[in-house]
Amino acid sequence: MPPPGAPSEERLIARFRGHARRLFWSALVLVATFGATAYFYDNLPAPFENWMLLSAAGGVVLLLVVIPFTVWLARSTTVTTRRVIVHGGVGARNRREMSHARGYTIGVRRGPLQRIWGTGTITLSNGVDAPLRLVNVPNVTLVHETLADQIEVSQILAHRDAQTGTEGFASA
Repeated sequence: MPPPGAPSEERLIARFRGHARRLFWSALVLVATFGATAYFYDNLPAPFENWMLLSAAGGVVLLLVVIPFTVWLARSTTVTTRRVIVHGGVGARNRREMSHARGYTIGVRRGPLQRIWGTGTITLSNGVDAPLRLVNVPNVTLVHETLADQIEVSQILAHRDAQTGTEGFASA
């Protein structure tokens, strides 16, 4: 713990992405596309050529594999000792933050499939800004406990700093 009145250093606690289970269908499409391309290569009917097959396979892989993977990869959540930061966006980057010291409520929702995969949706709401939703968070109970602990520690430090600040004014 830093001494009273001294700013505490911001440290990284966790960095994670949504659970990769949403990429299951993309992986299945990738395997099926490669299998079908290998099977039909040099076995196409007369009006079709191999370059047409390869072009179609490339288009399918681009639309159903590369784009979903890029979208999944572009979204991340960072938890530090001071705040929660959510990054998102492929072309234009979006960033939302929520401070632990300000305090917020934590809501956890877990559907049946999310329970099977060990994931959940966490909603952070401070009552002023729009709620911050973290969807398909892996190890949702651990993340929930970590966020609750960080709120508590940040508020204890803020309270301690406020108490030492008022005592300093009273004695002067």
